[in-house]
Amino acid sequence: MTYRILFVCLGNICRSPTAEAVTRAKAKALGIDLTLDSAGTEGWHQGKPPYGPMSDVAKAAGYDMSTLRARQVTPADRSEFDLIIAMDAQNQRDLAHLEVPVARFTDYAPHTGAEYVPDPYYTRDFEGALALIETCADGLLTTLADKPR
Repeated sequence: MTYRILFVCLGNICRSPTAEAVTRAKAKALGIDLTLDSAGTEGWHQGKPPYGPMSDVAKAAGYDMSTLRARQVTPADRSEFDLIIAMDAQNQRDLAHLEVPVARFTDYAPHTGAEYVPDPYYTRDFEGALALIETCADGLLTTLADKPR
């Protein structure tokens, strides 16, 4: 079974595309078959590439986000994906209209004590966001690897 996962943040230019790229690379290395996408709860940046500083930090760590483009969540996403993962509580609340369960990415890394992935667009901590996203991706992939197919 191929799991279909959608990562969601506010504008789909920092956290969710990074989560998509990191999880894709880590899943490929582990031989886990996933279909991944990312989207924003808002459509301000539709069609635009990930935010330059976030993209640069990800690229330096070996994650390519050059082909990703921002899009907004749509009602069709509720049936297109097996799992929808929000970066923070506000994103999670903003997805309530989909009427499907939405996990928080940090649920997959409870040992970090983080309740959400801080938005580096505002905090300017791109390295910290990437490190937390990598940890959450590891936890997610461990969870998926343990599920029967």
